[in-house]
Amino acid sequence: MNASTPIRALIAEDEPILAAVLAQALQRLWPGLEILGPAPNGLAAVEQALALRPDLLFLDIKMPGQTGLEAAEELAERWDDASPFPEVVFVTAYDDYALKAFEQAAADYVLKPVGDERLRRTVERLQARLGTRGDAQPDGGGMAQLVEQMRALLPRAQAPERLTVIRAAVGNMVRMIPVQDVVYFQALDKYVNVATADSEALIRLPLKDLIAQLDPALFCQVSRSSIVNMNQVASASRDDMGKLSLALHGRTDRLKVSPLFAHLFKQM
Repeated sequence: MNASTPIRALIAEDEPILAAVLAQALQRLWPGLEILGPAPNGLAAVEQALALRPDLLFLDIKMPGQTGLEAAEELAERWDDASPFPEVVFVTAYDDYALKAFEQAAADYVLKPVGDERLRRTVERLQARLGTRGDAQPDGGGMAQLVEQMRALLPRAQAPERLTVIRAAVGNMVRMIPVQDVVYFQALDKYVNVATADSEALIRLPLKDLIAQLDPALFCQVSRSSIVNMNQVASASRDDMGKLSLALHGRTDRLKVSPLFAHLFKQM
C-alpha cells in the first residue's frame, strides 16, 4: 500500500451517536485515518463499501434491514479483484467471551461501549495486517470461516425440525418432493426454486429459513441465493475468469459458487 495514500475506514452503525463516538476514538488513536460514512444499516454498508472501496470496515452486528454478518457475506460475494477486501471489525454489545474467540480470527471484534484500551489493540492489529498484506486478495474460505465463527457466538433460537419432504407448488397442484431428491434450491425474488433431476417447483419459504431446516451434512449454501445437495454435485470447475461453478447429476445447468464458499470445493 502506498504510504502517501490515507487509510480509509467505513463505519456501519445505525445509532448516530455511537457511530460518532467510534469515529472520534479512531481518529484519536489513529491520526491520519480517514473516516467514511457512517452507513446507517447493513444494506447501505454494502453499497457504500462497493462504491468507496475502504481499507477498513467497522460493522455493527445488529442493524436494521441487514445484519453486519449478512453485510459481510454479501460483500465477500460481490467484491471483485479491483482492490483487496477490507479488513473487517465487528462491533456489538455481546459479552467479552466473544473477544477471546476472536484473538486469532481473520477479523476483530470490539464491544459497545468501545473503550480506548481495546480499540488501541484493534488499531495495532489492523495496522500490522495492512502493512503485511500487500496486494494479496481476500481468501473466501477465511471470510466464510469468520462469519461462521461469529454466528456461533450469537444467541440461537431452538433448532427447527429437519425437513424430510418439500411441499412445492406446480401450477394448481402441490407436489411432495423428498428432500434427498432435491438437487438445489435457488432464491428467485419472492420464491425459492426447488430443482430436482427432472423438474422444478416453487416454494415461498425464505432461503435463510429453509437452510436452518436442512441437514447440514447434506446441504450447503454456495452463494447468497443458492443451496446445493452435495450428493448431487458431479464436479466443480473454474472458467477463464476464475469463477467456480458446479456440474450436477441429472441436470444440464451449472450452479455458480461465490468466492465466499469456494473453499468447500478445493478437493474437487
